[in-house]
Amino acid sequence: MTNSKIQQSIRNSYQNLQAQLENFVPRRAQNYLVAEIAKTLCGEYHGKNRMIVAEAGTGIGKSLSYLMAAIPVAFLSQRKVVISTATVALQEQLINKDLPLFRRITDLNFSFLLAKGRQRYCCAEKLASACGAEGQQAALFESKPKRKDIELLETMYRSLMQGKWDGDRDSWPKPIRDEIWQMVVSDKHSCNNSLPTHRGCPFQKARSELDKADVIIANHSLVMADADLGGGVILPEPENTIYVFDEAHHLPHVARDHSSAAASLKGAAAWLERLNQSVSKFASLADEKRVARFRNELQDSVQQLIPSLTQLASRFDPAHFSEGIYRFEHGDLPEWLAEESKQLKQMSHKGAQATAKIADLIAERVKDGEIATRLAEPALAELGFYIQRMDNLAQVWQLMAEPPREKGAPLARWLEVSAEREGDFTVNVSPLEVGWQLDQQIWSRCLGAVLVSATMRALNSFSFFCRQAGISEKTEDGVRFLALASPFDYQNQAELRVPKMKFEPQASEFTEYLIDILPNQIKDKQANLVLFSSYWQMNQVADALEGKFIKKGWALQVQGKESRNEILNKHKTLVQCGKTSILFGTGSFSEGLDLPGELLENLVITKIPFGVPTSPVEQAHAEYIEHKGGNPFMQITVPEASKKLIQSVGRLLRKERDSGTVTILDRRIVTKRYGQSLLDSLPPFKRIIE
Repeated sequence: MTNSKIQQSIRNSYQNLQAQLENFVPRRAQNYLVAEIAKTLCGEYHGKNRMIVAEAGTGIGKSLSYLMAAIPVAFLSQRKVVISTATVALQEQLINKDLPLFRRITDLNFSFLLAKGRQRYCCAEKLASACGAEGQQAALFESKPKRKDIELLETMYRSLMQGKWDGDRDSWPKPIRDEIWQMVVSDKHSCNNSLPTHRGCPFQKARSELDKADVIIANHSLVMADADLGGGVILPEPENTIYVFDEAHHLPHVARDHSSAAASLKGAAAWLERLNQSVSKFASLADEKRVARFRNELQDSVQQLIPSLTQLASRFDPAHFSEGIYRFEHGDLPEWLAEESKQLKQMSHKGAQATAKIADLIAERVKDGEIATRLAEPALAELGFYIQRMDNLAQVWQLMAEPPREKGAPLARWLEVSAEREGDFTVNVSPLEVGWQLDQQIWSRCLGAVLVSATMRALNSFSFFCRQAGISEKTEDGVRFLALASPFDYQNQAELRVPKMKFEPQASEFTEYLIDILPNQIKDKQANLVLFSSYWQMNQVADALEGKFIKKGWALQVQGKESRNEILNKHKTLVQCGKTSILFGTGSFSEGLDLPGELLENLVITKIPFGVPTSPVEQAHAEYIEHKGGNPFMQITVPEASKKLIQSVGRLLRKERDSGTVTILDRRIVTKRYGQSLLDSLPPFKRIIE
């Protein structure tokens, strides 16, 4: 049974919440969600597999629900909570609003902290080298740095040394260009905690604070990065952790990206050439007897890799590529390339090991006081850069050399014509399915897991998500599934319109037809959002209608023309002044856009958001399903479209008193067989189908 202390703590916080919030309305769905999360995490449904997957509609208050349930369970059993999100906006909401509120209403004295990946912090040693603070010109610059770049690095270094900056990229007052940041970013190879000067570096400081926190807010990418390292390296170890994945529907895609690898051919040969020229310099800083073997191994592997990669680039003909991409069907490589991949795997793996060993030997001499830190650290920083690249190269060729799998989906493998170097190609490898990996790295190891989202189901079923995320739907495995409807009165607050249309979206005339009819769908003196499925179509319609809208006194803002914040601020100002404001947006405006009340009363969706399998990974996945006798359109495209459509219509009602209209300008939702399934998965708006 649920521990009585945990029960009492949850009860107290809920009573305090009622007392603290004016106009608080108790929600049965929220109470139920809190109770079910607590019961699951306390092992009432399954002693070992303490996992709950919950779809909680807008307005339930899911973030406060999981805080009220998960934190008491973890805190009172002296465990950690890691809350992982997909967006910065939700992280900010948790840090600035939800967690401070929960801390006010609970009797638990818990601490919380935002965790960031190592890549968000600079390496103090690299920064010193890059700006020449130690009399050295950065060896990491691809080309000669500009004066203003050096000045920026010098300013950053001074601010860090004076304690005016914490080394966090996000806290620097202005955006730092990627090319500059890559020169100074902290990485696991050059950041050596055993060296005195590294113990106080920005990442190590942040990491030591993390160890003290009871609740850690992270993102899906950071959780997967920690899992790839074995768990417990960046974040607490899974066995001691309750994970809460908010916006959990993004997790499988993030996991797949983390398991992918890519490297260029001639580009790799170029940096390998620079490494070859520096091997003796690095080796001279280590013990001569111990380093000789690894120096020889590194030189040997590099001197074989350079011609092999260069010659390989000459064997591919861009004429056989489609739009700059050549995908290997079913992930099968021609025999000659499979053999070449095995050789490259051995050479790159040998080189990666030797490079790392040379760095270890230098670090040992510094630790033992045999070499000055000021001599060793710039070399270690530079070596870290090469180790990272060698590891990536080894990962690419290890995946390329992997033999065909007897069970499960094959790897997606493809080549891309390089945009940076003439005659160069990027080799890409990605898994198609990552559910087994999530299970191995997280689900089977963690103390408990809560997966929540407003759109977890596709076509009213959890099956699609469970297949992607490696979660068992078998009753005996004990995973708890909940689908909690939003408390909104959809029937009386909003209507869903499907008007008569001359053309369906596949018709060549559809864009011109949109230009003709869209002005009639706009509501005067109201806030309007029009969602498109492609940037091209959105811009075509915007260019054609902007003049007409101006004549009517309507203000049009188009996604991508200004920053999202600027667009939303202008929109709010226009609405507050009683003007007609029209927002044009694509996919990213259909999720995470919060426009409550009068900020959105008219939503127009131009097309069912079917994804076209354009990426090589999507094409390979469709090919795999077809090969197994399935239908990729019904098994992938329609369920994905269902989730995106639910997210899109979810922009309209954000608060309980909101109202408005959703118009879908795609008749396929009523004319096609799959359309009824899409329609049935939407909230129960009052429907007007013409």
